[in-house]
Amino acid sequence: FVIMSSTGIAIGLNKGYPTEKRTVGARPSNNKARISKRTKMVRELVGEVVGLCPYERRMMDMLKTGGAGAEKRMYKFAKRRLGTHKRAVKKREQVKDAYGKVRARAAAAH
Repeated sequence: FVIMSSTGIAIGLNKGYPTEKRTVGARPSNNKARISKRTKMVRELVGEVVGLCPYERRMMDMLKTGGAGAEKRMYKFAKRRLGTHKRAVKKREQVKDAYGKVRARAAAAH
């Protein structure tokens, strides 16, 4: 689907007065979700120092006990706590990564 310039004719797909198309700049709201290097580093550091929240620990336990639907249960639990699908999926991945690091550390110790 290509937007063509107006033809100057009153009927048809490209009807209307021929005008120059403006190039619209990016809106500030498009930058909202981007995370800076510094912010990422600070959040990782705080996460290491402080540890997991109680509900995150509970999600980790769900993962440890496992079972067939462990990830789905984690997702549903996170969704109830965090409110949206996107946040829940992101949190589930975050807890899974943390659990992977814990397991890797335990494997390296043995």
